[in-house]
Amino acid sequence: MTKQRKENKAVIYWLLTGCLLIFIMVIVGGITRLTHSGLSISNYKLISGTIPPMNEVEWKEAFELYKQYPEYQKLHNHFNLEEFKDIYFWEWIHRVIGRFIGLVFIIPFIYFLIKKRLSKSTINKSLVLLFLGGFQGFLGWYMVKSGLVDEPNVSHFRLAAHLITAFLTFAYTFWVALDLMFPDKKAIDKKFRNFIRIGFAVLILQIIYGAFVAGLDAGWIHNHWPFMNEGKFMHETVYIEHNPIYLNFIEGKSGVQFVHRTLAYVVAIFILAIWYKAKRMTMTSFQTRGVNLLLIMVGVQFLLGVLTLLMAVPVWLGVLHQVGAFILLSAMTFTLHRFSK
Repeated sequence: MTKQRKENKAVIYWLLTGCLLIFIMVIVGGITRLTHSGLSISNYKLISGTIPPMNEVEWKEAFELYKQYPEYQKLHNHFNLEEFKDIYFWEWIHRVIGRFIGLVFIIPFIYFLIKKRLSKSTINKSLVLLFLGGFQGFLGWYMVKSGLVDEPNVSHFRLAAHLITAFLTFAYTFWVALDLMFPDKKAIDKKFRNFIRIGFAVLILQIIYGAFVAGLDAGWIHNHWPFMNEGKFMHETVYIEHNPIYLNFIEGKSGVQFVHRTLAYVVAIFILAIWYKAKRMTMTSFQTRGVNLLLIMVGVQFLLGVLTLLMAVPVWLGVLHQVGAFILLSAMTFTLHRFSK
């Protein structure tokens, strides 16, 4: 780390703690999705909802409420109380962590304000973070609502919005921490910085399509690589599920999977190009670490994606693939910051 302003240390630790908690939140969220636990709690109580059912009577009441909604009626009507408790746990812990993150951001923020430990710029950035956190919570409930009406499935668009907001909240929190960790300005290559920005945007698009795949359960089809079923690069199901054709690429299982697996090559090529271009420049030690980590992580993430597909998305591997995306985004954020400031 370059020279730090001593008075910023506590603020940096606060922001990095937030990053760690968002990371944990994303892992639990991935488990919640892959175990199909997200619709187990059909009401939202900000305060009292932090306490799970504490006795048999309360558990039966929660189970009876669950029975009123499509997921139980159409998918889980064979569930007993113990099976309900299993899926209830993951959604409950996901919501509790969300509330805890809110407290971890708000309480220290107020303390730092009172103690005048934040610059005007950091205050403004922190307010953006608080808004993103609140918006993320709203999107979570908005997503759950979509699965409580007619069909026991949440909208994959709302799922993607919920997930990508979490990733962007993390990236921005990390960026604000990096601003404080590396306060010194330096000359930059704007052309190269803009190239990394494009790579960042492509990675975000790929993460969105990963959420589409998860939301549509599209990882359980075409479980082959490098080609889809029947040895075809683009299987005909990619473009015949919906009409007009473009809907296949945002709502069709095969179409969405095709885009996600194709974008993986685009992301890998972009990062390889970033690494190659950077190696021809004079870099600082942190810039070197950033581009090297990028190259390593895109290889790891590509491999995880292929294995997840070939093994038809076992929970542990699906979660690991999501963790890989998170770390890859972290490396991209760090690299972009080091070539931007």
